[in-house]
Amino acid sequence: MTLVNVDLGPRSYDIIIKEGLLSEVGSFVSQKISRGRIAIISDENVYKLHGKQLEAALIGFEKHIIICPAGEEQKSFEGLQNILNSLFDKGFERNDTLIAFGGGVIGDLAGFAASIYKRGCKFIQIPTTLLSQVDSSVGGKTAINNKYGKNLVGSFYQPQLVLSDTSILKTLPPRELKAGYAEVVKYALLGDYEFFTWLEKNGEKVLSCEPTAIAKAIAISCKTKARIVAEDEKETGTRALLNLGHTFAHALEVEAMPSGNLLHGEAVSAGIEMAFEFSAKENLCSAADVKRVKTHFQALGLISKKDITPLIKNSNKFLEHMQQDKKNVGGNITLILANSIGDAFIKRSVPKASLLEYISQISGQKNA
Repeated sequence: MTLVNVDLGPRSYDIIIKEGLLSEVGSFVSQKISRGRIAIISDENVYKLHGKQLEAALIGFEKHIIICPAGEEQKSFEGLQNILNSLFDKGFERNDTLIAFGGGVIGDLAGFAASIYKRGCKFIQIPTTLLSQVDSSVGGKTAINNKYGKNLVGSFYQPQLVLSDTSILKTLPPRELKAGYAEVVKYALLGDYEFFTWLEKNGEKVLSCEPTAIAKAIAISCKTKARIVAEDEKETGTRALLNLGHTFAHALEVEAMPSGNLLHGEAVSAGIEMAFEFSAKENLCSAADVKRVKTHFQALGLISKKDITPLIKNSNKFLEHMQQDKKNVGGNITLILANSIGDAFIKRSVPKASLLEYISQISGQKNA
């Protein structure tokens, strides 16, 4: 078992990483909850595979099950309202607890519901995808989407506990694992060169869920995020580094709506490549570093920039999506760029003309 602490004073909590942890969930939850009921919020796919095991592990607790349809479209006002209505119908109180049992969509949705239900109730994360175990379940970002973009309506609301069972990841399709792996690489690229060199050698083991490799990748990712979140919980400064590639990625996801045929991690891998390319264009990092990042992504079959080019139909519109990003200040675009592998930084007031030129080159629009 690996334990990572997110140090936020009286709101500190642990991330527990262990193979086979799901069967032991009850003992960990009972240490955090002395009274009240539990609402398990999950999606139909996850609950079909693992729901009964979770219910059995929570023996002795009064449970209410809320099953959502699978898919990004659930991160909406309607999806949020459905959860809240179910809680109100059952008379849940502020001392009761919500458990998010699923990937990033469920974690974000259930976490946001917990943050606003009767002005806040207790909340535990049990993430079931690689992406959610290394990233979205940690740090307290909760949100839903709207027509203007990703995660634009939400709150910072920390869980009481994060329980990550690595054995659950073996049931994921390869596409989901690769999407999650993009977030793992992100942590290496933004500030851990040694981790990136380790991933170059062991990435295939991580994607095959080899127990030692997957546990190490999750633990290092969580430790990096925990450290940054402890320094800057509400993203007023250094926490923005965790968005390496995400400004491009969120714009790609908006372009992919409403089909939803682009996973968040797939958008992130393409977005990271774009961030490194743009950094090189601005003479910040070397072409050799860009090539090394691309080579690693291609070797493991991750989505790359060339795969998403058809989504950029209008360069100006794509730039408008990027201008909706939450990091932007005073109408100026903020990007996370790189000096090199393992050395990312926050760039305020990125020149829009230079960014539009880069986007136009990708889309092939000479007169964008």
